Amino acid sequence: MSHTMFVNLPVQDVERSKEFFTKLGFQLFGMGDGMASVVINDRTQVMLLAEPVFAGYARNAVAKPADSTQVIMVIAADDREGVDALFEKAVSAGAEPVGEARESFGRYQRAFTDLDGHHWEALCLVQPA
Repeated sequence: MSHTMFVNLPVQDVERSKEFFTKLGFQLFGMGDGMASVVINDRTQVMLLAEPVFAGYARNAVAKPADSTQVIMVIAADDREGVDALFEKAVSAGAEPVGEARESFGRYQRAFTDLDGHHWEALCLVQPA
């Protein structure tokens, strides 16, 4: 059985976050007061929730992404060019690069933090030479 995955992220400014993810080429869906959904694919969406809205669903205090890491979101690309293109779009839209490009264990990946400090990676599987 296949399930749809919704990842919920607290953000300081929903409008600013919507603009950022639109610049990366993602479509938005299901927007309401204090929230918007970034469509990753037909079975995965990232819900951007204003921090007070997110706190209304959370059991514990809302973590500050600049102070701690609870999750690293990874978006798969078809190839190195796709990884580099997503990374470059993110940086041009205001993301901060995290480290250098990495290639290991059959993967090529580049990391960045979004405007709220959430850690993202673009990744593709590479064939051994």
